[in-house]
Amino acid sequence: MGNKERKMSLNLFLSVLGHHESSWRYPDAPVEKAKNFSYYAELAKKAENAKMDAIFLADRTSTSPQSVKNGATGFFEPTTLLSGLAAVTEKIGLIGTVSTSFNEPYNVARRFSSLDFLSNGRAGWNIITSGTDEEAQNFNLEQIPNHARRYQRAKEFLEVAVKLWDSWEDNAILANKETGVFADSQKVHEINHKGEFFQVRGPLNIPRSPQKRPVLVQAGTSENGKEFAAIYAEAIFTAQQSFKDARAFYQDIKQRVINNGRNPEQVKILPGICPIIGETEEEAIERESKMQELINFDHSLLKLSNRVGVDLTSAPLDEPFPELPELDEIQGHKSRTQLIVELAQRENLTLRQVLIRLGGGRGHYTIAATPKKIADVLEYWFLNGAADGFNIMPQVMNHDFERFVQLVIPELQRRGLFRTEYTGDTLREHFGLTIPSNQFLSV
Repeated sequence: MGNKERKMSLNLFLSVLGHHESSWRYPDAPVEKAKNFSYYAELAKKAENAKMDAIFLADRTSTSPQSVKNGATGFFEPTTLLSGLAAVTEKIGLIGTVSTSFNEPYNVARRFSSLDFLSNGRAGWNIITSGTDEEAQNFNLEQIPNHARRYQRAKEFLEVAVKLWDSWEDNAILANKETGVFADSQKVHEINHKGEFFQVRGPLNIPRSPQKRPVLVQAGTSENGKEFAAIYAEAIFTAQQSFKDARAFYQDIKQRVINNGRNPEQVKILPGICPIIGETEEEAIERESKMQELINFDHSLLKLSNRVGVDLTSAPLDEPFPELPELDEIQGHKSRTQLIVELAQRENLTLRQVLIRLGGGRGHYTIAATPKKIADVLEYWFLNGAADGFNIMPQVMNHDFERFVQLVIPELQRRGLFRTEYTGDTLREHFGLTIPSNQFLSV
């Protein structure tokens, strides 16, 4: 049995049809529903009925004719979709990805305050810096700024956003009809920020929201990403291929959090888990094999090239994984590049074998197994210092999420590892996070 006090967090990482890159080709994948809000509403309600902590939405701001040919499109902008889902759910958290590289702090702070109000305190912001030239070229840039520069901008971006969320004190609104004073102007503050990247007067034009600010989520595991997370993040979405790697990352981050004067229990570490669930292990493995047969390797090579920032499209598939530049020279997604290189070297994989491994979850831990076996893995990672919970990434949404909800979650509940009812109303309460203080609070 699990620890009765500590419960794991479980988010549904909502992908359109599944996290396997060929999920849309699966015979009964409901491709026609991908543009319909009702499809996402149904999935969100199912996750809420299962008492999951949050819906998690990723985002990428580019595509190409070659990519759309092979099904790589993201459809809805996250905060727009989450605002719709806020109206058809009551408890489940709503985490959306927004890049600091292609936005302004004022707009982002306002959007997430709006989402927090509309959802009665369920908003979370997954903070990314983006990592591809293709995205940069949609925002007046020829190429993506270098990795360190992106994190410098992100740091100041977040500092400005936090100042804006704090620019209204909690009791600023008086709404005194007799005196005609709506808000106490002494409790609404201009922030007058002047930095390297941003100049923002403030205040925000929306009061402090139910959670005071959204839950701050971060997904980078490079050195810059880990340092950023240790200072700011309240939840970290990460990718590891083994328990050993996950535990090492967990211990590293928790120590960095302590070194920054923060409480490590106030930072939730949530690895991605990409299940294919079968009634028997043989059934699960057979389904995994069928998914692998649907992979378009030309498309997979293009995606990998974009991710690591190195053109691999002409590399031979059945030879050892090619040598890449030193990590310091990679300006794309450093942490994922390192994970991929280490995976290839550790298991002596060919390029084709690497692409197959990445096809099910882009480098996240994939598992084809029975519900009990999957529960065993989650329990082991959770109880042995590798995770505070998980982002669940079903490889085929309409099969594996349904089975996760119907079969894996009840097994975790039987073991005392996961809640049977919500004990709070906000995402902060689900994660066990405190309300942040206000830096402008009047003395």
